[in-house]
Amino acid sequence: MRYSKYFLFTSKENPAGAINISHSLLIRGSFISQLSSGIYNFLPIGFRVLKKVWKVIEEEMDRIGALQVLMPALHPSDLWEKTGRWQTMDNVMFKLQDKKGANMVLGTTHEEIITDIVSKFVKSYKNLPLLLYQIQVKFRDEIRPKGGLVRAREFIMKDLYSFHTNWECLDKTYQDVYQAYVRIFERLSIPVESVEAFSGPIGGDVSHEFMVVTEAGEDKFVKCTNCGYAASTEIAQIKKPEINYKYKPIDKLNKVHTPSVSSVEQLVNFLGKKPQNFVKSVLYRVGSTYILVLVRGDKEVNEIKLEKYIKNELKIMEEISMAKEDDFDRLGSVIGFIGPLNLKDKILFLKNEKKLSDEIDLKIIADFSVYGLKDVIVGANEKDYHFVGIDFDNIEIDSFADVSTVIDGDKCVKCGEEYRIFPALELGHIFKLGTKYSEPLKAYFADKDGKIKPMIMGCYGIGVSRIISAILEAYSSENSMTWTFNSAPFFVYLITINMDDEAQYKISDNIYNGLSNFEVLWDDRKESAGTKFKDWELIGIPICIVIGNKIKEGLVEIKVNPNFPKTISNKKINSEFISKLFDSLSIFITLQEVEEKIKHIYNELDGIVNG
Repeated sequence: MRYSKYFLFTSKENPAGAINISHSLLIRGSFISQLSSGIYNFLPIGFRVLKKVWKVIEEEMDRIGALQVLMPALHPSDLWEKTGRWQTMDNVMFKLQDKKGANMVLGTTHEEIITDIVSKFVKSYKNLPLLLYQIQVKFRDEIRPKGGLVRAREFIMKDLYSFHTNWECLDKTYQDVYQAYVRIFERLSIPVESVEAFSGPIGGDVSHEFMVVTEAGEDKFVKCTNCGYAASTEIAQIKKPEINYKYKPIDKLNKVHTPSVSSVEQLVNFLGKKPQNFVKSVLYRVGSTYILVLVRGDKEVNEIKLEKYIKNELKIMEEISMAKEDDFDRLGSVIGFIGPLNLKDKILFLKNEKKLSDEIDLKIIADFSVYGLKDVIVGANEKDYHFVGIDFDNIEIDSFADVSTVIDGDKCVKCGEEYRIFPALELGHIFKLGTKYSEPLKAYFADKDGKIKPMIMGCYGIGVSRIISAILEAYSSENSMTWTFNSAPFFVYLITINMDDEAQYKISDNIYNGLSNFEVLWDDRKESAGTKFKDWELIGIPICIVIGNKIKEGLVEIKVNPNFPKTISNKKINSEFISKLFDSLSIFITLQEVEEKIKHIYNELDGIVNG
């Protein structure tokens, strides 16, 4: 491809609103252009990258026997209403009505649609297991899209769905897809971490996310510094301490005046204490039961873990919600100043006075982080007042539980050593769905005995367009892109220093044609050498061949993107071999060696990355 004939318009300026490297570089390199907030055009060179990523994913899906389909982006509401997600996913859905007044939605995901398809065709165990996938545009009405392709309102995903007769069959497919994902990210040279994850609105009990460590991401995961166990902060568990608790009510409470100071941050400044010297009290309501959750001042309540504890341990199945102002009033407390001391006595008094229903109950759940605390500060259930000098066993606690979000230094649930927190960007997510969709959408099959059963399902997604940002975040710098072998839009950038020099032009043309099978972008513009080198650096093509005055000596210059060798690093690959591979590209080589060297490097890399 000749630069002069290509749709490529680079920019020196950082685009307004770009908050991460990938967003800035993709705009500056004219890989994408913004149409509207969170909505982007893929320009020719960006679409080449997208197709490269797409191809790797398709090849690995084919390898595990998945069949590709294409489902509509526009969905009728009825299927979503049957599964209940018309309401539960309302906050991210683009909803509309057609001219007949029918409710429609732009697909945020396709579980309902694929299940409907399979239910119409598959009726027997003989047709299972079945793996169907698509690569399709998705829509999510993000309130604050940001980071370019990192969080967009319209984006491209690969979603695979599997259908099974039993859980054992699903387990096998789950592992097959897991390994396929490992291969995809290895071939794209993306350093991902596989972590245990929360299923969220998709559903299911078992799931894993594939995360790349980057400040550009909006997710976090924890990893043990000893055993390597990793999990999303949404579900990561903490090792349970050996609890020896006996309630010791305190005779005299020391109350301090804290006017208009209610948050831990404000109290830290007002009282000159550390966050660890406080116990937060957070009030929830589940049916007729109030749950007061206690966590150490430097931690936050994890509502996913809390809800699971309430349902599994307390056996309360109603929906959990944050308490409202009238709930505090009902219990004789105050928002911002609620605390566990004397709160049960207040409730008992209100019941005796017939001011509170006998059905109302209060459970005080303390996070593991509260166990063992001494000389801490808690709310006094009175506006502008807190109690000080409280020990953990001065508090009447019903149970200790792991209900806080993990922070650096918390103890690993597997081995007891310390966790470390990493900022991350989620690239893939796989789920065991079970019958969450097959039952309401009547995706049934007849087993060997003729019994009708719901299909067992799995769901497996990859953010195709997001991968493009992830690659750049992993390897690029402020003014320089670095693509990996299987994602680079071109493999060679051919620079002709002086297009008016007949000899330089002729040799460039010969090399361009000789390497036609190796994806060459020939910078044939009549621009300065500095401009051409800056554009090569910005666009991020791995290898650069420079045709200049040295051709009088029969030599051409070869350059390698300085970060490109890092993208080939792999546990299976000897780093010394990689160094030698690129060192073999001398600064200057003879004209006779150029094509041979490029072909050799390309074939070696192809074997390493795709072999």
